[in-house]
Amino acid sequence: MSDNNIKIDDVAKALGISKTTVSRSLSGKGRISEATRQKVLEYVETHNYRPNPIAKGLASSKTYNLAWVVPANSDMNALSFFQRCLGGVISASNEADYDIIITTTHAYDNKRLIKLVENRKVDGVILGQTLVNDINIEFLKKSGMPFVVIGSTSVSGVTMIDNDHSAACRELTAVLVMKGMKRIAYIGGDSTKVVNITRRDGFITGAAGNCSMIQMDCNDYKDISLAVDNAIDKNSDCIVCEDDRICQQVLAKLEKEMIQVPEKIKVASFYNSTLLENNKPPITSLQYDPRELGKVAVDILLKKTDNAEVPEKTILGYEVLLKASTQ
Repeated sequence: MSDNNIKIDDVAKALGISKTTVSRSLSGKGRISEATRQKVLEYVETHNYRPNPIAKGLASSKTYNLAWVVPANSDMNALSFFQRCLGGVISASNEADYDIIITTTHAYDNKRLIKLVENRKVDGVILGQTLVNDINIEFLKKSGMPFVVIGSTSVSGVTMIDNDHSAACRELTAVLVMKGMKRIAYIGGDSTKVVNITRRDGFITGAAGNCSMIQMDCNDYKDISLAVDNAIDKNSDCIVCEDDRICQQVLAKLEKEMIQVPEKIKVASFYNSTLLENNKPPITSLQYDPRELGKVAVDILLKKTDNAEVPEKTILGYEVLLKASTQ
């Protein structure tokens, strides 16, 4: 028999013990003598035995699946962030011999997530985004399912993995002020997303009164175009954009109006991505690593599934990229 085809029955027959004894020896659970356990472990090591994932799950009451939850209404630019996070999630889960189930939810509808959890399809959940009033967090806390969030929340007892958006946005804005910008306009997106509120608040602190306007909930080109008009009317010397999507559309509006960057007005973004990498002039921005967020989220979640203690909040770093758009 090929070692690649060896099954738990074969191990039991070869050693003259029951399948239950083999399972308990492999899982480390149950009352088994140390001598028997070592005999089983030596045999499976010699014969390169690899337990079937389904049988392994049944023996340990685990599914060896994790859920990755993203908003169903994400636009293409937001999907880029989630895809990069997912790369880290998959990398870390593969190392731990876990699979990933991807599902989506709406701000008002999380039936898919509820079904996954209530049917015990997963051992833990990673929420890719947090909202101000988050029904996913509320449900998961009540369910008892281990979970972590990528982002921040004011809800107590939730395990968070996030970049230091507050410090990053505060630092970049303060640098702009030190460079002589005194009338800085801020254009932001959906105010129901925690990260957007955090970035706005970081901007306010960093601006220290050197702010010409703050306009949130700019969710399409029309909104952003009107916000740019407003910034120009207020004689703003710089526009700070909440993220790469908004920044790209701000730049398109300025180009349409033949307003040169940085000669007539300076521009910066609180999130850098491939959307901005080929722009001329290059855009001052903040650099984060979504892939690292995903990897750390899995590492911490797996510790939670084993009932290990984990920090309530893990903060990852950032980099300030000063480029020609604010020179």
